[in-house]
Amino acid sequence: MNKPLRRIAIFCGILILALLVRTNYLQYVRADELNSRDENRRVRIERYAHERGDIIVDGKAITGSVETDGSDFKYKRVWKDGPMWAPVTGYSSQAFDSTQLENLEDGILTGNDDQLFFNRTLSMFTGDEKKGGNVVTTLNSAAQKAAFKGLGNQKGAAVALDPQTGAILALASTPSYDPSVFAGNSEKDAAARAKLLADKDQPMLNRALRETYPPGSTFKIVTAAAALENGLYDDIDDPTRSPLPWILPQTSRPLNNEGNIPCKNASLREALRWSCNSVFGKISADLGNKKMIEEANKFGFNNEIFTPVRADKSVFPEDNPSQNAMAGIGQASNRATPLQMAMVASAIANDGKLMQPYMVAAREAPNTDTIYTAEPKEMSRPLSAENAQKIQQMMETVVEKGTGTAAQIDGVTVGGKTGTAENGLNNSKKPYAWFISYAKTDKGSPVAVAVVVADSSANRENISGGSLAAPVATAIMKAILDGK
Repeated sequence: MNKPLRRIAIFCGILILALLVRTNYLQYVRADELNSRDENRRVRIERYAHERGDIIVDGKAITGSVETDGSDFKYKRVWKDGPMWAPVTGYSSQAFDSTQLENLEDGILTGNDDQLFFNRTLSMFTGDEKKGGNVVTTLNSAAQKAAFKGLGNQKGAAVALDPQTGAILALASTPSYDPSVFAGNSEKDAAARAKLLADKDQPMLNRALRETYPPGSTFKIVTAAAALENGLYDDIDDPTRSPLPWILPQTSRPLNNEGNIPCKNASLREALRWSCNSVFGKISADLGNKKMIEEANKFGFNNEIFTPVRADKSVFPEDNPSQNAMAGIGQASNRATPLQMAMVASAIANDGKLMQPYMVAAREAPNTDTIYTAEPKEMSRPLSAENAQKIQQMMETVVEKGTGTAAQIDGVTVGGKTGTAENGLNNSKKPYAWFISYAKTDKGSPVAVAVVVADSSANRENISGGSLAAPVATAIMKAILDGK
């Protein structure tokens, strides 16, 4: 070979080598990144080229797929009772991608997950049309209906957990939206989504997981746990040596209680029964900011929670002594999601053991063979079993003869705590109404609940955790108990 031909051959060889390197780089290094890009329309077309698997509650599908015309997307996603289930499923739109379980479980639902490799290979030989697998949830339809109906037209959220496993039984957020209205790829779908995004009531905001509120007096459960765990008090019926008025540290300002209630030297049990700010603010101040943060963190504060859908971080802040005392009664910069406060009630009901919350119980192949089953996991132990049982006694007193009597259920032991949290500068807006609770049978506690009503139509003076949130929690607990 003469010299010019040899140079041309070497150059062509380099080009071929570069092409091979580039091709392999794109196929094996950047494949996932390119496939997940929003502008990659081919991925979305493939996603809706066949029937998507379903999300299952109580053995029944709450989702489906329908054929569409006049589009390169063959199928479109539909939901049954979309507004009620949207905080669980999220949406799956031909034009606007997907969220929550529809997004996180997309591999199973489309049939592309590696766990379905054998199933896909078998379909190649049998000639069966490709179909997605199913995602079986932990949700309880009766509890979800009770939560959604109970919240009604009010702005708020409710979460119910199985304290013994961490399984999420209900997760409702209102106002909500129907994911079906923008599941397609038309101008009508785009207009429907734009209208939802522009709605001042934020129906697409998942208030159960992605909104934090001051937890108000429901946080006194965490403060009581901190007091018992750190040995500040031992007997819940002994006087707490709490003066009245009690002055916030480094100020001349008294921490007031709601009305003329018997808080001077009140025991922990009586202080929780009457919801004494002065007693629990003093406990937080006596323990100090560091110990309060440590106890709050054991309940899950200051960390994002993945269910697998992400829940925002609840915050017990680093702060000065005065603000730390306010945070100890659920005010100041103390913020919590409804999921977080359900976790607090759950840990108390489960004798101090906090289980990791989860909402996917199993995954199924298209032929309904189970390919994954969730195993409950212990998340932490915020307090000892002995101290948890002491707080159970305190919470049961609240429901028996305190501020939470609206949660009483005939023949069932119920523990609870009300909260009415200040909202806005100088409490200028309507307060948040909270209630956390659990029900208990001779087999332990099957349900713990947190409810927040964030914007009720009720008059300001009628807003309280006992009047607005407790009835919703009671309906959810009854739904679970009736199904046992």
